[in-house]
Amino acid sequence: MSGPRIRYLVSYDIAHPKRLRRVARVLEGFGVRLQYSVFECALDDLRLAQAKAALHPLINHDEDQVLFVSLGPAAGDATLVIEALGLPYQVRTRITII
Repeated sequence: MSGPRIRYLVSYDIAHPKRLRRVARVLEGFGVRLQYSVFECALDDLRLAQAKAALHPLINHDEDQVLFVSLGPAAGDATLVIEALGLPYQVRTRITII
């Protein structure tokens, strides 16, 4: 591991369905899906670089966007930093089909 793990909220807006599915599949290897286009990933510097490197060739850099939002150190429970309105927050245990 290279450094402490940081919790990231990763969201994406992908213009083409085929690219969208590929991005989702890659992110499933780095974190847990919170919503259809939102993942929570606890990553150290190396894993963050690997995630970005895996996503880079999959997106159209003129049409698509992937956002990495740092939520701070990964120690602790995600429910401490995620507050939900409506349905309560929970990690999705089912596979979401896109």
